[in-house]
Amino acid sequence: MNNELIYSVTEFQAICNEILENAFTGVVIEGEIASYKLNQGKYVFFDLKDAESSVGCFMMAFAQRFPLEDGMKVRIRALPKLTKWGKFSLTVQTVMPVGEGSIKKSLELLKKKLAAEGLFAPERKRRLPEEIEKIGVISSTQAAGYADFCKILNERWGGLNVQVAHTQVQGIVAADQVIRALQYFNERSEVQVIALIRGGGSADDLAVFNDEKLVRAIAASKIPVITGIGHEVDISLADLAADVVASTPSNAAQMLTRDRREVMASLMGDVGRINNLLNSKIDESIRNSRDLVAEAKRQIDVKITTFETKITGVVQLLEQLDPERVLERGYALISGKLEVGNVVNITTEKQELEAEIKAIKQRS
Repeated sequence: MNNELIYSVTEFQAICNEILENAFTGVVIEGEIASYKLNQGKYVFFDLKDAESSVGCFMMAFAQRFPLEDGMKVRIRALPKLTKWGKFSLTVQTVMPVGEGSIKKSLELLKKKLAAEGLFAPERKRRLPEEIEKIGVISSTQAAGYADFCKILNERWGGLNVQVAHTQVQGIVAADQVIRALQYFNERSEVQVIALIRGGGSADDLAVFNDEKLVRAIAASKIPVITGIGHEVDISLADLAADVVASTPSNAAQMLTRDRREVMASLMGDVGRINNLLNSKIDESIRNSRDLVAEAKRQIDVKITTFETKITGVVQLLEQLDPERVLERGYALISGKLEVGNVVNITTEKQELEAEIKAIKQRS
């Protein structure tokens, strides 16, 4: 008895917690919430129970990222601890609902809260850039949804600058990893859009995208965010906070890129229209040239006709003044010096005569 170690209560409590910390760096437990209460707006207390057992839980209010109520089934990550009052408790680091019913209830409560703050308002949504060359992707690179996204991206356009932040996309630690990836892209400002993608899964698998802190991080992103989470029927609070929502990862890739085949077809159509326009302009120019030539020819013809008419008139006048024409009309030409006693020559149409001038009389 005398050789046994004797501990004070405080020492014993500290040793127990040291043993617990070494044995459990963090334990994940599922159970149902009971006796939930929030004290002073800072401290959360509840019991986590199953059909046979119950354990008390404590957490800071800021660490609660999902609305919680009695009866909800949740999964927690916690550190076991012996309090100074001798009560065994779990200090909760993270908590999230599991099971379709609990997830749906938590989602509805948080959706109502965030909608009232305006996080989902259409007027705060931003459009994607017209020409996208740099894309930041947040996803698990081992997931089928990521492979589908990359396949469609390369098939449709290719040659894009894609930066990938590998994260878990389900489970209790996934939300914090995605939040850090969002912060990384926003701090570096090297991409034009952030794509948050994850393939289909159960309600439990997709529950991470209803995490309040994650939803707020998406809404606060300086860079536009597009989500492609689950299948077409799956709607998460992350989708409601995002600027653009795609139904699947493949659909997100389609929305972020142009289809090279459609672009080529469009370009060929443009080339055809330009070719038709040029041909039309050429034909119009030819027609105009022909019209101009025809008009010039018409004006030349008019001038030639006018000139010919003038020439004809002159010819006719000259013909009328021709001495031979005068003789044909019965007149005669007299040549010589007109003085009494002189001999002059008289020419008629058919004769030439000589005559002596006997007398000259002036006409009155």
